[in-house]
Amino acid sequence: MKKVSIIGAGSFGTALAIVLGQGGYPVTLWAREKEVVDGINTTRKNPSYISNVELPESITASVSIEDTVLNSDMVLFATPTHALRDVAKTVKPYLTGKEIIVTVSKGIEKDTFMTPSEILVSVLNGKTLEDQIGVLSGPSHAEEVSTFKPTTVVAAANSKRVARIIQETFMTPMFRVYINHDIVGVEIGAALKNIMAIAAGIVDGAELGDNAKAALITRGLHEMKRMGLSMGASQDTFSGLTGMGDLIVTCTSEHSRNRFVGYSIGSGKKLDEIISGMNMVAEGVKTTDSVYQWAKQNNVEMPITKAVHKVLFEDIDPKDALYDLMTRNPKEEKMI
Repeated sequence: MKKVSIIGAGSFGTALAIVLGQGGYPVTLWAREKEVVDGINTTRKNPSYISNVELPESITASVSIEDTVLNSDMVLFATPTHALRDVAKTVKPYLTGKEIIVTVSKGIEKDTFMTPSEILVSVLNGKTLEDQIGVLSGPSHAEEVSTFKPTTVVAAANSKRVARIIQETFMTPMFRVYINHDIVGVEIGAALKNIMAIAAGIVDGAELGDNAKAALITRGLHEMKRMGLSMGASQDTFSGLTGMGDLIVTCTSEHSRNRFVGYSIGSGKKLDEIISGMNMVAEGVKTTDSVYQWAKQNNVEMPITKAVHKVLFEDIDPKDALYDLMTRNPKEEKMI
């Protein structure tokens, strides 16, 4: 691997650049903002994201997508899911067709209900083979990855060869990568954990207790499995790093943007006020709407997603949404 380019110099794109730099790879980060590029190239720090961490000398930054992608063996997309399609269209003309393509975006696209890898397959068709596209995902907050705290994730792809290349490229002593061949399940888990993190934050912000949060995480796993079953995923995937592992860290960590959104709502703030005060994207907000619409269209019962949707988009009081969840008809506990 001679060069890796990362499209998106946000917190996670920057953290992964640090991982790759530690592994000895030259990395070029693409950012829209000239001040971010200048900061990385002159001070060795990203002035906007995880700005306390010094970047290895092997990392450079550029505002030019053409220069970023030039001579790359791997192109990694670290952009929000809602922007991924447009960004991929911009990148496509500069690809040779030989690059390994990786996404770390976490969400479901509105209207199409596509996962990030499916978006890339549809956009890059004719330039890149589907077997060249993979995913890197798992419980991995950028704040901890960038400071070399032990982190474990999975590489998933339709091709075993590509999954192995992603694994070997990112593996370091403190960043362990497993291979998972269920790319659909990995991406569903990555998307839905953000919805559940918003819900967990609401529980904490409204001081509803640990019992409620434990139930929420557990039943949230069931919703992952239901959606996964409908989309052909392996149920085993949701017991792993991109299912339960992602749920635990995102629903409980102080680093979680989505939990922060939920906590703020549970504390009495409005969504617009919260979003306007953040410089990072909480993917779970848009994902909630996408998954809610998908569940309605496919007649899949997802009560927590529905409750979060009511709170975010229908201005329902969080405690009223919880009451609706608690007073549904009695049921048997099932694994899916």
